[in-house]
Amino acid sequence: MACCKSVETSYPKAEATRESLPITTQLLTAGGDARIALDVLSGLNAYGCRPYPDQELLDYGSSTASAISTAGYDCAGQLRQRLLAAINCASSALVYTREIGRVRMELLQLCGLPDSTRVIFSPSGTDVHSIAAQYAGSGATLPARIVMIEANETGRGVAAALDGSRLAENLGSHAPEMMPVSVRLDDGNPRPQAEIDAEVESLVSTALASGQRVLLILIDQSKTGLIAPSPRCVMALHHRFQDKIDVLVDACQFRIAPPTLRAYLEQGFMIALTGSKFLTGPSFSAALLISPQTAKQLQRRPFPAALIACSIRADWPSNWTMPEHLAQTANFGLLLRWEAALQELRLFCGLSQAFIIGFLHAFESAVQQRLNDDPFFEPLPVLKLDRRPLIAANNWDHLQTIFPFLLYHADAERTPLNAEETLQIYQQLPIHLNGTFASPIAALRCQLGQPVSCGKRNNSTVSALRLCVSARLIVKAAADNDNGTAVIADALAVLDKTTLLIQSLPKPDVSNHFPL
Repeated sequence: MACCKSVETSYPKAEATRESLPITTQLLTAGGDARIALDVLSGLNAYGCRPYPDQELLDYGSSTASAISTAGYDCAGQLRQRLLAAINCASSALVYTREIGRVRMELLQLCGLPDSTRVIFSPSGTDVHSIAAQYAGSGATLPARIVMIEANETGRGVAAALDGSRLAENLGSHAPEMMPVSVRLDDGNPRPQAEIDAEVESLVSTALASGQRVLLILIDQSKTGLIAPSPRCVMALHHRFQDKIDVLVDACQFRIAPPTLRAYLEQGFMIALTGSKFLTGPSFSAALLISPQTAKQLQRRPFPAALIACSIRADWPSNWTMPEHLAQTANFGLLLRWEAALQELRLFCGLSQAFIIGFLHAFESAVQQRLNDDPFFEPLPVLKLDRRPLIAANNWDHLQTIFPFLLYHADAERTPLNAEETLQIYQQLPIHLNGTFASPIAALRCQLGQPVSCGKRNNSTVSALRLCVSARLIVKAAADNDNGTAVIADALAVLDKTTLLIQSLPKPDVSNHFPL
């Protein structure tokens, strides 16, 4: 296993006396919003994760969040020790500037991107979206129109950040106009790609005809593993209206290979990433990638006033045009979370693409067979990942890594679990229930991706759980030297506990059900 990189950095003597830092677990929960705070009773954040390793937990919920790994935690702790030594002889702001600069360069190197790529760090994917939205409307006489897929496939926080109406009111500026596009039908099946693209094109064309700028958001991938709108559609619109459209690729899941990242940047698209999904770093580590050419275009606009109060100077590239009075402070929590995420990326980058592709094929085959054959489950359809003509499907990222599925009772009518019942199952999965059930599988502690609302069945709102492959699981499969057999077996065991919990629910009342 690769170890953390130790960086020797010299700092000039500072006049300030020695500063102290909170312990590692406290830092990992600092510098974000309320979602990162720990519940007093459970010790978990809003995503059900602890700020320290949980080696007993079978973690297949990376589309939501993951508990930090031992390797990531050790790296974060080592960085904290270096910070403690550094701030003996330099200010916190200076130490942070140099360390976040190091993280910036290593992130680009691991992603195979040019050093000239601009990287803006931010606590969350929500905040990164807000940066893009504020720049879309900066200097414009009319509010920008934001075209993106519906919130249940991206997250309520993203939609709230892009709305920005309260900030706009306080600053006397225009609130962006949100135009969500549905990507699934009422029964949860994917909406035809041509329909999605046609609606997106209509919304963009209407906005441009009225003199509005447009921020068009391409999600790659959504909560249930979709790409929408299609890269073909977005590329065509950007080519036609390049000076009037900004494009943000929401790749916050980070289920994306370096050639695909390069291809998006070469199109002039911004890219939002987080280290807390596929990479399984701690929650609240995000970055916005921008090519030098696109950065020049953005910097011709005024720096958005709404960003001044929530930005740290060092989180922006050193050559970015910024207000002089921007805060010269430090977010060591963000720094440690990115360090932990980078450790996962270092390990993942050490694997051969042939192994990754072979394992993902085997994982998909086993999981899909189980979801298809088990009467308690129904896989939620996911369209094949297709980024043509942006890039051919010859990297690992064209393979499915998020497997959403609906839950069913074992009654004669095969009644789907409603949203409340599905949430109940989700919440019980990480709990040791050996004293409640006779089956030994009840003692298993495990995690799936949070329920995602996906329409109605039998007149009831239903949600899908998500079984996910992560970089950490792929690294474990390689380290086990068993072609991933153990990792796949653990995934099936998670589904075993899910069926056990379903069977413990009260039998459904089907007297008022109508035929489908």
